[in-house]
Amino acid sequence: MIDTKDFSFFESQNNFDFKGFLIKITSYWKWFLVSLFFTLTIAHQVNIRKEKIYAMETSIAIKEENNPFLTASTSLVFNWGGTSDQVQMISNTLRSRSHNEIVVDHLQFYIDYLQQSKYNYKDVYGEAPFHIVIDKAKGQLDNHLIEIKFLSESVYEIRIKFDNASVSCIRYLDNSTSTTSVVQGDFVKRYKVGEQVSLPFLDWKLEINDNPGFYKGNEYFVRFNNFDQVVSRFQGIGVEIDPKAASILTLSLTGPNKSRMVDYLNSTVKMLIKNQLDRKNQFATNTIKFIDSTLILMGKQLKDNGDELKAFNRNKNMFQIEAGGSEITSQLTGYDVRRDEITRKITYYNSLKSYLKNSVDYSRLPAPTVAGIDDPNIIVNVTKLIALSTQRSELAYSVKSDRIFKDFDNQMESLKKVLLENIASATSSLQYDLALVNSKINDVESSIKQLPEDKQEYLKIVRKYELSDNIYNTFLQKRSEAQIATAANLSDIHFVDPAKDIGGGQIGPNTNVNYVLAIFLGLIIPLFIVFVIFFLENSILNTEDISKLTNIPIIGVVGVKYGLSNLSVFEKPKSALSESFRAIRSSLQFLYKKNEIGKSKTLMVTSSVSGEGKTFCSLNIATVFALSDKKTVIVGLDLRKPRIFDDFKIKNDIGVVNYLIGQKSIDEVIQKTHVPNLDVITSGPIPPNPSELIIGDSMKEFMEILESRYDYIILDTPPVGLVSDAIELAGYTDVILYIMRQNYTKKDMITLLNNRLKRKELNNINIIFNGFENKAKYGTAYGYGYGYGYGYGNYAEGYHEDENPKNIFKKIFYRFFKK
Repeated sequence: MIDTKDFSFFESQNNFDFKGFLIKITSYWKWFLVSLFFTLTIAHQVNIRKEKIYAMETSIAIKEENNPFLTASTSLVFNWGGTSDQVQMISNTLRSRSHNEIVVDHLQFYIDYLQQSKYNYKDVYGEAPFHIVIDKAKGQLDNHLIEIKFLSESVYEIRIKFDNASVSCIRYLDNSTSTTSVVQGDFVKRYKVGEQVSLPFLDWKLEINDNPGFYKGNEYFVRFNNFDQVVSRFQGIGVEIDPKAASILTLSLTGPNKSRMVDYLNSTVKMLIKNQLDRKNQFATNTIKFIDSTLILMGKQLKDNGDELKAFNRNKNMFQIEAGGSEITSQLTGYDVRRDEITRKITYYNSLKSYLKNSVDYSRLPAPTVAGIDDPNIIVNVTKLIALSTQRSELAYSVKSDRIFKDFDNQMESLKKVLLENIASATSSLQYDLALVNSKINDVESSIKQLPEDKQEYLKIVRKYELSDNIYNTFLQKRSEAQIATAANLSDIHFVDPAKDIGGGQIGPNTNVNYVLAIFLGLIIPLFIVFVIFFLENSILNTEDISKLTNIPIIGVVGVKYGLSNLSVFEKPKSALSESFRAIRSSLQFLYKKNEIGKSKTLMVTSSVSGEGKTFCSLNIATVFALSDKKTVIVGLDLRKPRIFDDFKIKNDIGVVNYLIGQKSIDEVIQKTHVPNLDVITSGPIPPNPSELIIGDSMKEFMEILESRYDYIILDTPPVGLVSDAIELAGYTDVILYIMRQNYTKKDMITLLNNRLKRKELNNINIIFNGFENKAKYGTAYGYGYGYGYGYGNYAEGYHEDENPKNIFKKIFYRFFKK
């Protein structure tokens, strides 16, 4: 019965062998070198093929700039909200689609200028000797490489390869696309520099830049990209607020072309400054527009009044008419001016009231001061309303949150209510003032009625003219003040450090990181493979593996055979391999002496499965005994798969089978070999019942005859893991040699061997470790610890013949065809 102790092998496998794993790693050093070579080669190729990536930066400061020509209350329109709010708004604006669309369109960055490099197309913006001037209303070939070759300084050739019968064109005026038909194949045409190119799929004019350098014969490529995609790419501009100075913003871009990034960073800031200054001047601009429209009307009225006065003066005694009327005229003009001021204020209030109730855009409101209103409550609230309305319209392109817009709407609604109350109160007061002025004018007009008719008519005309002239001059003065205020305005945004290419700035590809990663992968990949091999390894790799799994002694370690013949000892008696068999012979003689075995010694050689080298070991063990002047015979008892006859150049026509079935005598089956003192009995024809022949009485007689004639009898038997023949023959043997081959014999086979030993099916077993490689994949020669092996490595020079093949092809040949 098999008990649980038979499976001790599986328990031993639970402990991870770190020493063996390290030995395994060092044995695969060639794998690591090959892996490192490939990974470093790939990293090198990646580094040289990738475009260099650069980073460009610019810094701006946000500082509230007050206009010295405006009062404190008026200047609130430009600065309301504070610096922190402006920083956030500017940060959002720089990333907004509307702002980046303006910059991209201004720079025409939807046009790529490229040149073929060794591995890719290089962006040569700023280096190309030419630029393209396009008609935005015409369609341009969308996302297609257009080759430009300069045949001379003034003539260039366009070459376009059309794969399809139709192409897509983009119209940058409204970013619309269309399709046009083309002829498949290569389109080639020549043009002069500066000549208008007008094609269904292309409309441009190529112009040479200043100081273009030598460009004759050079080839370039132009590509028109999708406008929205280009804008989206630049929307990723980096905007960082300095944590130590909240009013400082750092803008950054990364890309392969430094000139393009420098131009974009500087242009986006300049465009931002312009827009912010325009918004800041919105108050004064609205005022100037209102005054201009008023001046047109007042200028016409003043001209009409002047013409009327000239017509009255004709054929009149003006000296007599003007006498005594100057005081009345001056008094009446003063009242008229006062009444006009009050009327204009009331009119402005009424207009403002109507605008607040019927409009939603308040950015175009004229300044209250244009109507002479100096009420600080009205001025502050109107300026706040203009600022909120302008800010809301700007955020509409960059912010999609309804909550933010609701906040703006709520604030503006609150301001509207306050303004309507202020308007009602101010209008009521102005109505009272207007009534007083009208009363005074009526009193003066009553006294005028007592004057002669000519004088009354004259005073009436002069009164209208002077009132128009006074109003016209007043508006001219206010317009001049507004223009001065506009000119004196400064943007709140200032350059700290404009973007500039000063060399360097490269951030990628990070070649050092790529090489480090390549080294890491070059080590980790083979390490992982070795770990998997080691973890899944079920073959015997060294003598230590055998010692862990069984108590059966190892009496010899045999190296790798390099050659086609199995007679290694006879053919190369001074080789290290021959010495290993001599060491086995010494160990066997010790065992025979220890067990007090008589004159004739019988040795059975077997293994677990076919291919472990039992025939090879049988032949060479027999040879070393024969070369020591001992009569030796090797008997081929592997009746199912006979093999020992080939190496001795003899036939297998007659053998053991013929004797066991009574066809031949013992002398007829024994064959002499070219090795002195060594005879061979081959297995003979393959019988239908090999097991029955082995357990028959004739087998016993056969062995008795051999013991009487030979000093050593070597039995080459079948593998015990496949058939039972060897177990039946065990009773005729003094010592059993069990062959295990490195990297071939499975560890499970040792468990089966242990079971047979426990059941006493096999006795006096010793192990020979075959096919051991000291330098390759399997660690050090642990077998040397027993005092036997197959040489002394580098120290054996002069004592052993070198049997290792020098040629790599011979090594491979022997590896595949060795027996």
